[in-house]
Amino acid sequence: MNDVHDIRAKAGAVTFRSDDDALNEGFAWAKRQALAYAHFGGDAVGLWYEAALPEREAFCMRDVMHHSSGAAALGLSPHTKNMIKRFAENIAASRDWCTFWEITKDNLPAAVDYDNDQDFWYNLPANFDLIETAWRQFLWTGDRDYIEDPVLCYFYNVTLTEYIDTWDRDRDGVLEYYPEYGRRGLATYNEAGQHPLAGGDMVGVQIAANRAAARMSELTGNPQASETYAAKAHSLERMYGSTWWNENQQRFYGMMLQDRSFADPYCAEGNFLPLYYGAVTRSDQLQKALHDLDTNGAPNVEGKTYLPDIYYRYGLARQAFRELKELVNPALERREYPEVSFCVVGAVATGLMGIAADGTDEISTLPQLDDSLAWAEIGELPVLGRTIQVRHERGEETCVTLQEGQDFTWKAAFQGNAEAFYHNGERIAPRTEITADGREIAFVTVLVKQGETHRITCRT
Repeated sequence: MNDVHDIRAKAGAVTFRSDDDALNEGFAWAKRQALAYAHFGGDAVGLWYEAALPEREAFCMRDVMHHSSGAAALGLSPHTKNMIKRFAENIAASRDWCTFWEITKDNLPAAVDYDNDQDFWYNLPANFDLIETAWRQFLWTGDRDYIEDPVLCYFYNVTLTEYIDTWDRDRDGVLEYYPEYGRRGLATYNEAGQHPLAGGDMVGVQIAANRAAARMSELTGNPQASETYAAKAHSLERMYGSTWWNENQQRFYGMMLQDRSFADPYCAEGNFLPLYYGAVTRSDQLQKALHDLDTNGAPNVEGKTYLPDIYYRYGLARQAFRELKELVNPALERREYPEVSFCVVGAVATGLMGIAADGTDEISTLPQLDDSLAWAEIGELPVLGRTIQVRHERGEETCVTLQEGQDFTWKAAFQGNAEAFYHNGERIAPRTEITADGREIAFVTVLVKQGETHRITCRT
């Protein structure tokens, strides 16, 4: 069986069950719908899945980056890697270090977005989004191509040097847009209404990309570059927390206008995407920004697909579950947009089930079940070259089975204080840590071998 046939045979093996029938049906729908958008060869572009308006038979940068977690859970990581490399290989000085915004199945720039190298649609956050996504994909898959492949490394390096030098004309560290650019060089993912000088999401994604580049450089033996990127991320974090914070309104501005004033109204992507990228580092500002999101939500289905990810990131299981259930509701307008199905699968695996990996041999779990859920179980999940099953009983017990693959270290975590953990019935002392957003996590680590099932029970 060749590689493509093997990928096709394994795609969509992931299963999900819980005591919520509507959620189960929604997951089953999302899996079917996402797989219907996946293509397994025969097209010039290679492996790909639709990540744009379906009739275009194409994939665009923002959508691919946000599809990627769900695609990984579905066994479509080879598709994501191929598409990321297609974007990376087309970065060019003639396009001022942009690549193609949208690529077709024929491996060409989509005609709707591209006329020539001087006239094409491009949202500037995309290059940084690709770097951040590549890091996340490395952590999930363990594929070192994401940190070592020459084509990808060239894209990262050029983005963090020439790309910034070209598009940051005022040298304040944040890329900006000017009206004379036309549709080329939008400094936000917010495509509605006026085109601002910069969006809050532009700052947020630059922070995330520099953090990712710092970690990549550390792993590939370049500590000096790692320190440089980490320092840049910290500098942008401080700037965002001060310059972009509206003290009177106790909220972040979403965009900077062309006259360098800030817009007061909530402006969707400019406000909620910095949360998605982890740009808010002060706990008081974070809580107010999350409240702002809860009050205002997202204006369209593309924006709504980010909300479960954001709420799960910060331990807000109730709000995340509410948004997840809305995404799987058959009455949701434009539910057929590919991002919905892919992101439902991703949010269940990485959010509700709280599964993460470290790029080598550690897989962690952190249950985030809504109070209405008694249990949830995901199986045949591909992660770090292994296949695992995870079952949560409320927030009190987790079982993990290594269904296929090499031994791994399981980091079993639970939110809050823990009096004691029990590993397969035997008492074991937990350790604690504080998350980036200030939550206390209790955890233990155990070695899991093929065919073994391990149970951790948390007593509070």
